[in-house]
Amino acid sequence: MSVYVNREKSWLKFNERVMQEAQDETVPLVERIRFVGIFSSNLDEFFKVRYAYVRRVMVAKMSGKKEIGISATQLLNEIEVEIEKQQHIAQNLLDELMLELEREGVLIINENQVNQEQSEFLIDYYNDNIAQTIMIVMLDQIDSLPNLKDEAIYLGVEMMKKSKDNIKEKTNYAIIEIPAKGKKRFIEIPSKDKDLRYIILMDDVIRFNLGYIFRFFDYDTFNANVIKVTRDAELDIDNDISRSFVDKISRSLKKRKNSRAIRLTYDEDISEGYLNFLKLKIGIDKYDNLTSGGKYHNKRDYTSFPSLGKEELVYSKIRPLPVKDFNLYESIIEQIKKRDYLMHTPYHNYSYLISFLKEAALDPKVKSVKITLYRVSDNSRVVKALINAARNGKLVIVQIELRARFDEEANINWAEKMRSEGIKLIFGVKGLKVHSKICLIERKETTGLLKYGFVSTGNFNEDTANVYTDYTLFTAHQGILSDMDKIFDFFDTNYIINKYRHLIVSPHHTRKDFVKLIDDEISVAERGGNAYINMRMNSLVDKAMIEQLYEASIAGVTIKLVVRGICSLIPGLENISENIEVISVVDKFLEHPRVYIFGNNGDEKIFISSADLMTRNLDHRVEVTCPIYDKDIKKEIIDTFSIIWSDNVKARIINYEQDNVYRDLPGDRVRAHFDTYNYYKKLLK
Repeated sequence: MSVYVNREKSWLKFNERVMQEAQDETVPLVERIRFVGIFSSNLDEFFKVRYAYVRRVMVAKMSGKKEIGISATQLLNEIEVEIEKQQHIAQNLLDELMLELEREGVLIINENQVNQEQSEFLIDYYNDNIAQTIMIVMLDQIDSLPNLKDEAIYLGVEMMKKSKDNIKEKTNYAIIEIPAKGKKRFIEIPSKDKDLRYIILMDDVIRFNLGYIFRFFDYDTFNANVIKVTRDAELDIDNDISRSFVDKISRSLKKRKNSRAIRLTYDEDISEGYLNFLKLKIGIDKYDNLTSGGKYHNKRDYTSFPSLGKEELVYSKIRPLPVKDFNLYESIIEQIKKRDYLMHTPYHNYSYLISFLKEAALDPKVKSVKITLYRVSDNSRVVKALINAARNGKLVIVQIELRARFDEEANINWAEKMRSEGIKLIFGVKGLKVHSKICLIERKETTGLLKYGFVSTGNFNEDTANVYTDYTLFTAHQGILSDMDKIFDFFDTNYIINKYRHLIVSPHHTRKDFVKLIDDEISVAERGGNAYINMRMNSLVDKAMIEQLYEASIAGVTIKLVVRGICSLIPGLENISENIEVISVVDKFLEHPRVYIFGNNGDEKIFISSADLMTRNLDHRVEVTCPIYDKDIKKEIIDTFSIIWSDNVKARIINYEQDNVYRDLPGDRVRAHFDTYNYYKKLLK
């Protein structure tokens, strides 16, 4: 019996938990529809990254057993069976949700269900909003199929001319790219009936206008079926030292757009002739995934399904709370000088972080600002504050990670903008991604040059801060901040391995320091003390760390793990992991913090971190794990861990069977995301 779960299989089980939210009838209806979109978006990324990786292993005729536990061929087969099952459930579920929408007075109609008044609207809407951005390729006029974008959906149009006997006289094919960026997929049609709302997908608006679009040709019958291509997302970065890193990433991104297609998703009603034509032109072979489905694809677009002004169909918005005794309308820096503060988003107002940067930009005593950026928002107030600081004569140093998957292009654009404003940019460390979330400022004061800063478990992104749960520690602890300064030195002189007194830093120290922390708990247990480990993270994959936790369990250490996504550890195995419990919470927000608590016989050691227990975080990235010294903040982290551990509404048990059973605990209902918010409200009183 294996003592590990394959990471790809575990990931698919995580996505099953996402779909469970769409199945949960206690979740507001539009939110359930959006969870179907999240499920689909996750699956798209899985194909681009994990499926593509396993496929590369198989095509290279490597066994893959060392990396993935079983042969790549067997794993791909098992993945496809599981995905086909999940997609079938998701499609049926979406159909049911559309029927529930009808009962709420919201009708999703197609191109064949519109009345005369709606017809006039759809013609005008097409001409005013779609016609200028639509891309149409007549396939009989070109030698090869145009490169189908990874992020796009297309209508494969089959045009026919039929005789009076309904026999096809001639057939032609065309491809229409459905506009994505800046365009609504779901379009509300004006209605005179106040009790009814009509929604039509952009796909069907285009279908409705096919006769008009192809009016120059002699065809009388049109079939239009959605197709979608998924491509391998791996970046191929060459070793040409004569070119800049930005140029290498840019070239690699262009290659990604033309990378190999590994999946073709198509409407099951497409004609066999057109499908075979597409498979041949795209290059789909026996190693790739071929998925038939319903009329509509890119279900990830359902993540932005409109609320239609019906508040009862969506989660009520929470008003972010102030951090206790941390005043947004006073100097953030002066308050941090006196004590540490912890911001826990989205429960707390993210403005503290923005205000800190804005104040640093304007304060004449501030001499420098240093920060790491991994993913930022499209209209980033963080970057704007950094630019403001540079314009005010501060030395601004930004380590921006150009290899943040799927954000590479956006980060290159931000980098160019910051460079043009005089900001010093650092583009990472050879062979390492920089995933740490740190910021440091230096301020000239009467006692000398003092440091202030923050360290976080999440990206400095005000958009995701509304839905991702994360901790950010604001501190003036000079020891922590001096260690932070060494990390920025490492970015410049990365041949020197620094020693840190407070921070735990990957790739040089995290693994051995975590092993020591676990070993210390084993020693406490062997002495009969109060030995426990509580961890909260996104993923737990690294086999050496799992073995260390198994060893601790065998020694009698009580271990509680909250793992949102992939978990390769199996709890409850006889004589191996009987003292380990694992739960996963999927609910209104996205669980994102990394928190590590070691009992230490009653004198807890508590850390927040950017690192999961994955090999890449421990050995191949620059990650920062920060100790918590303030006793009130320690209590706060212990309290909020206790709340999520007590969840008996949205917590699923992770076990050997991998069946995602909901946890059923006796006592009052505890729903962590709601009860955590109430916890912070009570703190304010």
